[in-house]
Amino acid sequence: MSLTRGPLWFEDFAAMDPDDPVVSPARTVTEADVVSFAAWTGDYNPLHTDAVAAADTRFGERIAHGVLGVALWIGLVARTGLFEGSAVALLGIDGWTFRAPIVFGDTVHARMTVVGTRLTSSGTTGVVQRHCQLVNQDGVVVQEGRLDVMVKTRP
Repeated sequence: MSLTRGPLWFEDFAAMDPDDPVVSPARTVTEADVVSFAAWTGDYNPLHTDAVAAADTRFGERIAHGVLGVALWIGLVARTGLFEGSAVALLGIDGWTFRAPIVFGDTVHARMTVVGTRLTSSGTTGVVQRHCQLVNQDGVVVQEGRLDVMVKTRP
């Protein structure tokens, strides 16, 4: 399901077909993204910031920070508008794995499948359990895991 609309509410997420993932727009990861992320975090590991040193690694070139991939997934899903105005809080990141490197020039998109929902005791919010994948231009899942989010019920 490729869409840009929203917001969706707890009831909408509860009704989603787990075999029909949401697919975000894509974006290309640039050197500027990685340099900026290094500056924000203070993580100037040569694997990310030194082309000469990174050439001698198993990857043969600089790669994006792993946590930058998580941030990219969140931002790409935000571009769908599905959670705009309905999200209350990110509840956690579970079982997140880094399956392949993100290299400069990769174009990635987010894929999200709702794998579970439960209404909270307040009755005004619910928890949406999401299986999340960050996928590159070749269809390779570079990162994946679960990011659960609390969302409002329909007003």
